[in-house]
Amino acid sequence: MAQEVPVTEIVAEKWEEAAARESLLDLCMPERHLKSSERIREGRLPADGLSLAAHGPDGRLVGTVRLWHVTAGPGKPALLLGPLAVHPWFRACGLGARLMEAAIGTARARGHDTILLVGDAPYYARFGFSAQKTGALWMPGTYERHRLLGLELKAGALDGARGLISPTGAQVAVPSLADLIAAASAA
Repeated sequence: MAQEVPVTEIVAEKWEEAAARESLLDLCMPERHLKSSERIREGRLPADGLSLAAHGPDGRLVGTVRLWHVTAGPGKPALLLGPLAVHPWFRACGLGARLMEAAIGTARARGHDTILLVGDAPYYARFGFSAQKTGALWMPGTYERHRLLGLELKAGALDGARGLISPTGAQVAVPSLADLIAAASAA
């Protein structure tokens, strides 16, 4: 039986938590930068309102999950979930499940049709994810095809999904070299 979760409510992630989030991800997934999902997320902003955080009793970040705009092949908008990370001290408390339920519920409430992820089917099946409709989809780079899972938030949303999963979300604003030089010169 899972222990009671000693955390505050799950809330929208704050931009000020970026360093704490990266530290938590480094602790939980030190090789995440090598994953195909990371190639899709690189240089993109997460979907609005779909970056969630959980904090421990002392206020520190102990859990995080984000969703990203992608296409599940041409003309099939979807979200890509990940990474989901929970501090090791909080893993036996059901916090990962609470983060998943919050992410799915928020995506559904915001009118999204589909969520994709790469993960362990036995864990994610309890939330409704399966590989049933992802067989004709692929990702850039190396990944295990049987771990590409989908959840339809609207019935039939993945019907006919075929092709490369591609990012569609807003890009991270990056200053040009000229802007950086001008700013340095002005200082």
